[in-house]
Amino acid sequence: MYKIVKKSELAANIYLMDVEAERVAKRCMPGQFVIVRTDAEGERIPLTICDYDRRKGTVTIVFQCVGAGTKMMAQLNEGDAFRDFAGPLGRPSELVDEDIESLKQKKILFVAGGVGAAPVYPQVKWLHENGIAADVIVGSKTRNLLILEKEMEAVAGNLYVTTDDGSYGRSGMVTQTIKDLVAEGKQYDVCIAIGPMIMMKFVCLLTKELGIPTVVSLNPIMVDGTGMCGACRVTVNGEVKFACVDGPEFDGHGVNFDEAMRRQQIYKTAEGRAMLKLEEGDTHHGGCGQCG
Repeated sequence: MYKIVKKSELAANIYLMDVEAERVAKRCMPGQFVIVRTDAEGERIPLTICDYDRRKGTVTIVFQCVGAGTKMMAQLNEGDAFRDFAGPLGRPSELVDEDIESLKQKKILFVAGGVGAAPVYPQVKWLHENGIAADVIVGSKTRNLLILEKEMEAVAGNLYVTTDDGSYGRSGMVTQTIKDLVAEGKQYDVCIAIGPMIMMKFVCLLTKELGIPTVVSLNPIMVDGTGMCGACRVTVNGEVKFACVDGPEFDGHGVNFDEAMRRQQIYKTAEGRAMLKLEEGDTHHGGCGQCG
């Protein structure tokens, strides 16, 4: 069992939990994820790691209530425990494998949308701990849904907050802030964008036009987290990949976002899963038992 030692509500229906998971905390790196279950019959829920404390043996997760599984998670309190807390899974951020001195020469931009601020934070924090200052754009629909602003401000080189409705910070989408920064003379060697699929799609369309290499995290399309169910099947630069085992980070300019978002919707129904299996044949990666 994995005890919850801290719980807080960051915004409406968005929760942060620190969980005792010593083995995960010792080995996890920015960009990786865990799979949690509330009980033996509970849904397997993949969540990108928001933070970790190796000394205390804790891992921080952030989640938004979007279904029955996350609603059950939200009902847990400090002192309660998860039945399963498996990880670390997925590949770490590419940044952690780069030479530190080379990284210090790069101009890095992070773009976080909504709950995407949670997986962006550990990467920016890791860079900060290694003496590298990155620019960060954090966007949300409204001020009331903005999360981790103070935490991000403490580790970012420059933090730019934007809200779709203009209720706080800059007004408009994150893409407008990217345009504004470039127009002001900012130059970037790489962009890391994490958030809703539609946000990442339009960030990539813009950064491709601006000539900025871009990495995206496809955690939002993961379901099973082990490569068995086929939900996170995506085409990247013409090749079939699976977000949970090959990622979750990929070359954003090579991701077929339209295909991925279409699959996201179709996969939700039994009829849709059967159709995808028929269309994709051996590349479907079935094995979850749901596709017949």
